[in-house]
Amino acid sequence: MEREVLLTGIGGQGVQLAASTLGTAAAGIDLEVLLFGTYGAAMRGGSTASTVVIGQEPLTTPPDVDSAWAGIAMHHEHYAGVADRLRPGGIVVVDSSIFRGEVDARGCTLLDLPFSSLATEAGYPQAASMMAVGAFCSATRIVPLEALTSAAHAVLPSYRAHFADTNATALTQGWDLVAGPIVAAWPQEVLSGS
Repeated sequence: MEREVLLTGIGGQGVQLAASTLGTAAAGIDLEVLLFGTYGAAMRGGSTASTVVIGQEPLTTPPDVDSAWAGIAMHHEHYAGVADRLRPGGIVVVDSSIFRGEVDARGCTLLDLPFSSLATEAGYPQAASMMAVGAFCSATRIVPLEALTSAAHAVLPSYRAHFADTNATALTQGWDLVAGPIVAAWPQEVLSGS
């Protein structure tokens, strides 16, 4: 079984780091992972997107997928490309404090929370995407919280290591925003181990 997760936003929102954290967390619990990131020429404000494919067996999906089980949208710009690839029955996580317009969830469960506002109130506005990934993982149990917080420390280069604790806190706070699994990523026997 494979789960494809599309993340999108604008440059500077931490989408690539959030995707890397999710992929590293999955690899840390012996799941198979493919990660593919793209971003526009502008460092701040341009498009940024990432695809994370996570599986329980060797992956056959290319990292650039035609359809996906889940989407995480940190901004309304560039979301149309995610919506067009969503399969019904999955989940879409949206930063409602930034996203403008209707969310086309394409038959997926919609989880919209004000991640940017919550992260700003908590004192770390640049960690909103981490909060969104934490909420996504809580809603799906695709990886356990412990794997996420461990990955937060593993993905940062040494010159940015001082942000790891903040990112781990944001992941945990995002996880705590969701009461429990909404759309299980894996069958119940795998879910019980999370």
